[in-house]
Amino acid sequence: MRSRYRSSRSVEMPSRGSQPEEGAALSSADNSTPHKEDLSSKIKEQKIVVDELSNLKKNRKVYRQQQNSNIFFLADRTEMLSESKNILDELKKEYQEIENSEKTKIKK
Repeated sequence: MRSRYRSSRSVEMPSRGSQPEEGAALSSADNSTPHKEDLSSKIKEQKIVVDELSNLKKNRKVYRQQQNSNIFFLADRTEMLSESKNILDELKKEYQEIENSEKTKIKK
């Protein structure tokens, strides 16, 4: 379930629905490691998306892929950049929460 943005090159961006829920609790440290690695890779992907959208020329067109479809719709570049930055911030926040919870588990 990924949204894609297309310009001269294709860029994939995870959609909001594919992110883990904010209230999702981790049951043990064993579960947090794969989740943390997954988040880390999503953060790297999202940084690339933000970078690609930031470096586009003003006149370039950006397309968003409909979920579960091969249909693309024209999208506003500035809106997509803003949304991408927000998603990146959410992912970083979630990653930081996991790191903080791991630190508190170690202290106990």
